[in-house]
Amino acid sequence: MPQKESVRAMFNEISGKYDFLNHFLSFGIDRLWRKRLVKELLKSKPEHVLDLATGTADLAIELHRQSGIRITGVDISEKMLAAGQEKITKSGLADSIELMRGDAENLQFPDQTFDAAMIAFGVRNFEDLPLGISEMKRVLKKGGKVMILEFSHPASFPIKQIYGFYSRFFIPVVGKMISSHPTAYRYLPDTVAAFPSGKAFLNIMLQAGFDQCRMISLSGGIASIYTGTRPD
Repeated sequence: MPQKESVRAMFNEISGKYDFLNHFLSFGIDRLWRKRLVKELLKSKPEHVLDLATGTADLAIELHRQSGIRITGVDISEKMLAAGQEKITKSGLADSIELMRGDAENLQFPDQTFDAAMIAFGVRNFEDLPLGISEMKRVLKKGGKVMILEFSHPASFPIKQIYGFYSRFFIPVVGKMISSHPTAYRYLPDTVAAFPSGKAFLNIMLQAGFDQCRMISLSGGIASIYTGTRPD
């Protein structure tokens, strides 16, 4: 099975437990990370935002709660989108947040459609990372902002050692027990370990044509927010 279809199938299978495991395994810190991304994004005062790998729409809902702006969410997993749509409908946000199935590396939007783009814990799942970053730039208006929240590689003692043990042993065991999926929560630490975080990822953004690229380190380097601007 191609990597993209494998990822889609995996997220379809764990969609029912995804939100609970996200918050449980991060001790709820993932909510604070999303709030920080939203705070940074709103500085540019966007009117229409693209939320890639929207999943169950946590980030889109958080952005709308703080701003009321229009959001379009895209994801390859139909069951994750269904879970997100249920949350949006219950929250009365169906007129402001639109979800659709789509491929982040082949977006079905015209050039310069959105004022900003955001993605939380999704870029490491891209089959072709440079292509996915280039697609974000293509659909952004000139001067548009991109905000990418992703796990990092903490370097300082003892966070590096504690996080390494936690991600390598605790997350796969507990994730398997709760989700009943044999490999999904082994996949998480494996993709984090392989992801080109820090300066390596900023270089990919620069090569895709983004300007003003910078990184905001979160929780001792466990996660980072990467920001960039499409040149005017």
